[in-house]
Amino acid sequence: MAPFMDLRAFILRARVLKLYSQALRIIRRAPEHAQDELRQTTRAEFGKYRHCDDTQKIRFLISEGKQRLKGLDELLDMTGHS
Repeated sequence: MAPFMDLRAFILRARVLKLYSQALRIIRRAPEHAQDELRQTTRAEFGKYRHCDDTQKIRFLISEGKQRLKGLDELLDMTGHS
């Protein structure tokens, strides 16, 4: 049986999954030749910290991920990939 999460861990997990989903959505807007590499990089970055239990570190990574996604989103907007 899977162990239960406390509410904070559940909310953090939901935030991470939402960020991952947003990343995949933004990657679909990228040029086709770059999509596979962006997906692999995103998957690797999320996988690297998959077993991290430090909530401060997870919050920092979420914040950093949001900034990186915002930058990619703006870059795609500037280059006309919408």
